[in-house]
Amino acid sequence: MGVRKDLKRAAQRTELLERGEVEVVKDAGGVVREARTPALVPRPATGSIADLPHTNAAEAPDAVVLRRHTGDGWRPVTAAEFAREVTAVAKGLIAAGLEPGGRVAVMSRTRYEWTVLDFAIWAAGGQSVPVYATSSADQIEWIVRDSGARHVVTETAENTATVTTGTAAHEQPPRVWELDDDALGTLTALGRDLSDEEVVKRRAALTPDTVATICYTSGTTGRPKGCVLTHGNLHAEAANTVELLHPVFQAVTGQTASTLLFLPLAHILGRTIQIACLMGRIEIGHWPSIKPDELRPALREFRPTFLVGVPYLFEKIHDTGRATAEKLGRGDSFDRAHRIAVRFAEAHLSRFLGTGKGPGIGLWAAWALYDLLVYRRVRKELGGRLRYAISGGSPLDRDLNLFFYAAGILVYEGYGLTETTAAATIVPPLRPRPGTVGRPVPGTAVRIADDGEVLIEGGIVFGAYRGDPAATDAVLRDGWFATGDLGALDEDGYLTITGRKKDILVTSGGKNVSPSVLEDRLRSRPPVGQCLVVGDGRPFVGALITLEPDAVAHWLAVRKLPAGTPMSEVVQDPRMLADVQKAVDHANAAVSRAESIRAFRLVEGEWTEDNGLLTPSLKVKRQAVTQAYAADIEALYGG
Repeated sequence: MGVRKDLKRAAQRTELLERGEVEVVKDAGGVVREARTPALVPRPATGSIADLPHTNAAEAPDAVVLRRHTGDGWRPVTAAEFAREVTAVAKGLIAAGLEPGGRVAVMSRTRYEWTVLDFAIWAAGGQSVPVYATSSADQIEWIVRDSGARHVVTETAENTATVTTGTAAHEQPPRVWELDDDALGTLTALGRDLSDEEVVKRRAALTPDTVATICYTSGTTGRPKGCVLTHGNLHAEAANTVELLHPVFQAVTGQTASTLLFLPLAHILGRTIQIACLMGRIEIGHWPSIKPDELRPALREFRPTFLVGVPYLFEKIHDTGRATAEKLGRGDSFDRAHRIAVRFAEAHLSRFLGTGKGPGIGLWAAWALYDLLVYRRVRKELGGRLRYAISGGSPLDRDLNLFFYAAGILVYEGYGLTETTAAATIVPPLRPRPGTVGRPVPGTAVRIADDGEVLIEGGIVFGAYRGDPAATDAVLRDGWFATGDLGALDEDGYLTITGRKKDILVTSGGKNVSPSVLEDRLRSRPPVGQCLVVGDGRPFVGALITLEPDAVAHWLAVRKLPAGTPMSEVVQDPRMLADVQKAVDHANAAVSRAESIRAFRLVEGEWTEDNGLLTPSLKVKRQAVTQAYAADIEALYGG
């Protein structure tokens, strides 16, 4: 087992195990209230993230830092080549009128050109404003107007039309370039007569305190707020993360680290991972989709050694494996493989962590059998070389984490927000603890307030919401950022997120219920698509549940039912209701009876970003769903 060998070798490397040691502070009652991890990398006194491509080019010009997808595969891009392209585009932006401190919005899916633009904007002394490629004209109107962006780079003609529509009424609509219409080539030609020295001067004027980017929160409610992040914020996040993880991944596995980046670069997690990879000269490829059917071929071709994803990805890989087994009449075998994986991983981890004896002979034999039948197929689907993954955005089901562990892939969970420049905590290398989101990232502290709210302090914490001092003051308190999330710290400084403060439901019987615990576990089980737990002011907890289209198609095929069976019939079918009840039972196993889901209702249709029911980061907009399905909620309670 690859993970077993990695952990065994790593256990002999005391210096690696000691990375990211945490200090905990307890209150008078012995409850851990604060955890703090010293920084591994000091805050720089000068310079900026804009220097990265040029530092790499000077120190290792021939090092491959990116791989660009072309019709012929993945073409290597050296550090020297990347720096030249960044400089050329930066000159074009300066020639186009970008002033120091000026803002450029980028509306595109994840692709190589996005990376060039990000560093070119910084090299020209500007600030990047990421925009989701799926944003509406109204959202574009607000972001461009609020940020003051005078330039916009889009990906497609459709994106360009959206920007044109959204900013038509602006007194001075922004200048727009389009990637599909050779935006980088146009900018390069525009700056051809400008001296490289102008870019050098612009970069030299930047400091760690210079604003680097304004990231607008996707927000489940209200208008997006612009989080102002500095080059110092980005450095604190990326430098400490790569210093914590990269030496371990490289030393333990002996592999040249590489990753395929498919998270939206409009999201701060994708951007900081990219910066960290360039710092560590870790090869990066880009892919524009997180949809499993579109992503799997790219993973098999690129063959990354680690990934950064969201629980949705790991859930769908698992679900696809089960669906494939079920088509072959081996669904029960896959379920046994899942149960064996959880038992094996728990036992294996207990031995490694010094809390148990490890798997017995029988469990080892069962693991070996299912490694041949199931687990190696999972590794193959992910490219065959994958040993590590980082999951963020929402909690990953603990059993699912253990399943991947048994399949030879360690999934490290992390937690953070746009306001904390992505990860504020991460499971430390070689000390996995499924079910938690880890310890504070080096240079960061986590505190639990009296009401259970998670507070964050450190170099990763943003400075302000753009143009909104009242909102800033509401969340920044004496240097601590109030996240709005509820959590707890254990004796070793590991954080567990227990819910969202504003989402807590209070039943008519006075029971406080955190819906996220139930929702996360529900979504981890097919055929559930999305869900919303309700019950505020009601006599019991209920749930609205949508069905995953692929899971429904598979469900119909296995039962030899017509593929065109109306969804109105599917949601009423007793067999489907029984399958969903199993997912509900799995969710209820994590809570007390008073907090458990007593009734659910299957609803037709999907909740998507396009219909306004999901954010771009795939979070449910609770208020929008509650309004859209008010009648279904009433029906749950006999209304």
